[in-house]
Amino acid sequence: MLRKYGRATPEALVESALWEASLFEEHDFRDIKISVKHNDPVVMVSAYQQLAEQCDYPLHLGVTEAGPAFQGTIKSAVAFGALLSRGIGDTIRVSLSAPPVEEVKVGIQILQALGLRQRRLEIVSCPSCGRAQVDVYKLAEEVTAGLEGMEVPLRVAVMGCVVNGPGEAREADLGVASGNGKGQIFVKGEVVKTVPESKIVQTLIEEAMKIAEQMEQDGVASGEPAVTVS
Repeated sequence: MLRKYGRATPEALVESALWEASLFEEHDFRDIKISVKHNDPVVMVSAYQQLAEQCDYPLHLGVTEAGPAFQGTIKSAVAFGALLSRGIGDTIRVSLSAPPVEEVKVGIQILQALGLRQRRLEIVSCPSCGRAQVDVYKLAEEVTAGLEGMEVPLRVAVMGCVVNGPGEAREADLGVASGNGKGQIFVKGEVVKTVPESKIVQTLIEEAMKIAEQMEQDGVASGEPAVTVS
């Protein structure tokens, strides 16, 4: 393979994988799954696309040795998104230079973002912007920490200005549009109260708990399909 291709090209990965699969097929054994991981997302995506065209075996996706948490998360999200959105891939493995629990968290978030796993807590928040009148970074982090472990599909908008804030907050299950030292709290599109900035986090957490309790009573959180993350 090295003499023929010179390096691990997508074509080399595919030919190697299919040759090894043929060894099993000679013995009428086809209970296999194929993985052609590569540390370059472009090479990896191309290899899996070619494999999907040339065989019907289940495919295990992965960007191997993807790097530290931030870099590896970006590379994995780009590669998995490109493939899973086209129906290519049956199981995944996120490989990060980080604790295994972080790999699982990233994998779950990718699947949720693609709609392949039931969404749970989703925080919508502002980027850096000159219009922000509150510390959105701090608000978003505190709300996320306060709602950690929530199992229901809840979309929470933490917005820092009165320009885009009301629209995003209205579209979410729960949201806040902040400005001038206070925040308007939205629940299911309606303003339910206005609180001082110091009470925004506490109020959002309290309202989120109420919504989550009602969702659980209504059975919204049940019936999630099984997803393999290996």
